[in-house]
Amino acid sequence: MISTNKKTGLFFGTFNPIHIGHLIIANYLAEFTDLQEVWFVVTPHNPLKKKKALLEDHHRLAMVRIAVEEYPKLKVSDVEFHLPQPNYTVNTLAYLEEKFPDRSFCLIMGEDNLKSFPKWKNYEVIIERYPIYVYPRISDGEVDGQFLIGKIGATKSYVAHINKVNAPIIELSSTFIRRAVKEGKNIRPMMPAEVWKYLDEMNFYK
Repeated sequence: MISTNKKTGLFFGTFNPIHIGHLIIANYLAEFTDLQEVWFVVTPHNPLKKKKALLEDHHRLAMVRIAVEEYPKLKVSDVEFHLPQPNYTVNTLAYLEEKFPDRSFCLIMGEDNLKSFPKWKNYEVIIERYPIYVYPRISDGEVDGQFLIGKIGATKSYVAHINKVNAPIIELSSTFIRRAVKEGKNIRPMMPAEVWKYLDEMNFYK
């Protein structure tokens, strides 16, 4: 029986700050795959870690909301703000599945994250229960053979749940944005206009 639930991709991140690279990937997945919506799941500050350059949760959330305003298939979720810390993706997925029974959730990640996926808490549970949409990233290391067709040790159910997406390769990063702002560079073309305006008026990262 084919599920009629709304297929929803979850794009996790601190989005510190959100930039056009995030939007390009999310919009590509919403328009060129079978995902009907993509949710930006904003990760809160982990109280067990040093804050460094991480903006307050509500500011990062506000900028993501501004960024997706004109994209009806892109939404924002602050679900992890209300869950026990530290956040584990497996727990967030279980919570969302229970709260939104009319949706079928999928996980979105870059290929760099797939390489480190075996280190995630209960990764076997995640990949058995939720399809994973993987977009290309340039990074070091190899994807674990259990996730690859034809590799020794490949697990059929794992391979079947991994969907490689031929999205544009985006090498723009939030780290680069923060560093550039600190150095006084003009990064306006790299961010949605209203997000840049918010960031600039608040003097963030300077």
